Amino acid sequence: MTEMNDVLAVVSQSGPTVTFFDAVTYERLGEVAVPREPHELCFDAARRRLYCTITYRSGYYHANTGRARELVVIDPDERRVVDIVDLAPEWAPHGVALDPAGELLWLSVEAYGSEEGALVALDAQSLKPVRRVPVGAPGPHWFVLTPDGRRAYTANKEAPFVSVVDVRSGALVDRVEAPGGSEGIAVSGDGRYVYAAGPKGTFGGEPAADAGVRVIDTSTGAVVRTLPAEGLVFPVHTTSTGLVLAGELRVTAGGSALGAQGPGLLHVYDGFEERARLEVGAFPLTITSSPDGRYGYVAAVTSSTVTVVDLEARAVVTMLEVGRPGEPGAHGLAYVPSVCPSA
Repeated sequence: MTEMNDVLAVVSQSGPTVTFFDAVTYERLGEVAVPREPHELCFDAARRRLYCTITYRSGYYHANTGRARELVVIDPDERRVVDIVDLAPEWAPHGVALDPAGELLWLSVEAYGSEEGALVALDAQSLKPVRRVPVGAPGPHWFVLTPDGRRAYTANKEAPFVSVVDVRSGALVDRVEAPGGSEGIAVSGDGRYVYAAGPKGTFGGEPAADAGVRVIDTSTGAVVRTLPAEGLVFPVHTTSTGLVLAGELRVTAGGSALGAQGPGLLHVYDGFEERARLEVGAFPLTITSSPDGRYGYVAAVTSSTVTVVDLEARAVVTMLEVGRPGEPGAHGLAYVPSVCPSA
């Protein structure tokens, strides 16, 4: 059996597709059509599944024609859709992550009716709902699970705090101040710190003076510092080697509206020290990295590109084009390790 390279999967919201690239040669391998407005991806290594959330019927968070409720299941090896799970009565699934044990698939969902926004757990094998944990806010978007799988932190666009929930008891155990709302969120490998980007991106105005990444000490629930940025920060990611990666938006001259973004910046932090700033695509929206922490991948929605960064050399390797030329769309990312060839 011929040995295969690892694969990078990328959502195009405007596709609507998931595109697959060889993670070594960067060759475009193919794409899978999915329902409109796909957002985030999660790879399930135990079951060789790729999960894709469908968040809106059209548009995006700030302006859409209605909230969707589907989870698409993709075979990343055969590159085909194998199932579409209807999550009703839940709406607008966005963030998606497996718990450390690989037994529960967690999704963030927006509020509906009189309910609060929540984290919803599906049995990872059957994809049937088994738990719902309200987070005390209407619009949880991105979230992280701590390495021990006991707590989750949700970034809330419409609330001035990050929610902290006990995923086993279902209790909201803390609210960490985040004035202006929050965007991307990540956790350190040892669970000591959570990193939350803020304030929420509103567009049409100047960014807040305190734009950047808030560092939360998980033992105390206190914000111990802010990693500063000049513009809005959306995605935050931590690598297996302990680096913190943050994507900053930059606007073109004369405007700050949605879609008026120029090339973005990737901030690379080691501990609390900034080690590099690298130019990436316009409006960085999602970041992931290779399992060994060597390479970072920054999906930018306005330019619909993925910038590949060598994190050891602190240098851009290449830029991948996603979706149809000239249309925005690159969003969710997932790194898919190859299957070892049989003897």
